[in-house]
Amino acid sequence: MDKVTTPLTRRGFLGAVGALGGAAALAACGGSSKPPGSGGATGSAAAGKTYSGPAVKLAFWNGWTGGDQPFAKQMVDQFNAQNKGKIQVQMNVSQWADFFQKLPAAVQSGNGPDVAVMHIDDIPTQAAQQVIVPLDAIASALGFTASMFAPAVWNGGMYKGKRYGIPIDVHDLGLYYNKDLFDKAGISSPPTDENSYMDACDKLKSKGIQGSWVSPFQFTGAFMFMSLLWQYGGDLYNSDVSKATWDSEAGMKALNFMLSLITKGYSPKNVAQDADFNALQAGKNALNWQGIWQVPTVRGLKSTKIEFAPLPKIGPKGGVWGNSHQFVLPRNGSSDPNKQAAARFFIRWFTEREAEWAKSAKVPAETKLQKSSAFTQGLSYLKPFAEEVPDVHFPPSVAGIGDATQKLYDAIQAAVLGKSSAQAALSNSAKSATSILAANKKKYG
Repeated sequence: MDKVTTPLTRRGFLGAVGALGGAAALAACGGSSKPPGSGGATGSAAAGKTYSGPAVKLAFWNGWTGGDQPFAKQMVDQFNAQNKGKIQVQMNVSQWADFFQKLPAAVQSGNGPDVAVMHIDDIPTQAAQQVIVPLDAIASALGFTASMFAPAVWNGGMYKGKRYGIPIDVHDLGLYYNKDLFDKAGISSPPTDENSYMDACDKLKSKGIQGSWVSPFQFTGAFMFMSLLWQYGGDLYNSDVSKATWDSEAGMKALNFMLSLITKGYSPKNVAQDADFNALQAGKNALNWQGIWQVPTVRGLKSTKIEFAPLPKIGPKGGVWGNSHQFVLPRNGSSDPNKQAAARFFIRWFTEREAEWAKSAKVPAETKLQKSSAFTQGLSYLKPFAEEVPDVHFPPSVAGIGDATQKLYDAIQAAVLGKSSAQAALSNSAKSATSILAANKKKYG
């Protein structure tokens, strides 16, 4: 999600979702949805293991403007140094909202990049609008198979039975806890379930500490709700994604748990955006359901000791909100078979170094790389986030899904701030989202 410390990562993410509609004209523009060729480049291996064709330049677009940008630049520089005289990657970085404004226009004019990266929940809309193309044959040539990834990660790159994304990473929610406050309250280890979580909150409260602040915002209150919803056995939508179902019994349990943290005095009633995380750093909040993107900030702290753990299982099942960056190929990015081969080689090179990319606070998408010594030993502090990958859920692969899910974000905010009852907030937002799903089905087909 690239949140880290910049306002882009919160507002820019929401802007990007809204910007997706700006590409709608592409769906009517026609153009081939056939993926770039998987072979034919002079002197180049079709599988992307090597490249021996003529010198080429590749345009690589992404929205990594946060704390992961320096790591992306470092990896691209490394690739260019290793492939000097053969392939030179020119990286173009924009805020995600700008990225989704520029990309459709560039594709429509035939000036799209050769390769790009986007979030897993952006892929369906971009695929429906023919901004990106299927790459099943390329994924196969590169040797990627379902067995190499957690099901949610692998399936997340699919849209209508075709593959549009090649996984790079997973970025998920985890439990951040203030070790100094834990020691003060006599808490020996991070909570793992509802009983130990409430016990920790009680011990913290006895020391005058509101220990578990509840954010009313998407980052990260809504992500907390989603995780709880899945833990209680619910889901955001029904099986064919024709109806929003977060107003279920599981949804009520999830939201009521969050609200109970407020009514029992474990959280202030009105938490500002990012105030929960800021309070954690300031020693005023002890438990924070937070994204992996804040790990670099925490590791840079000098006086406060904050540690990481998997989310507690408040409900009977595992459930964790997450997202994933995936490589995509824009339509009309290049008709040059040598550039196509070079792009495959670059994708293969980058994904083989996911453990290195993980230094930007990510979990490698590929299971074997999650277990590699480079990750488990070199980046051991990320282990709690990696342990959660089997329980990670992604939004369904449906075009325009962000417009519907936005209604949930609004509902969580209204309920947490006391502007609506939990039942009314969830029920009314689910009805609105269901109407949006129906409209999107007509819009995107």
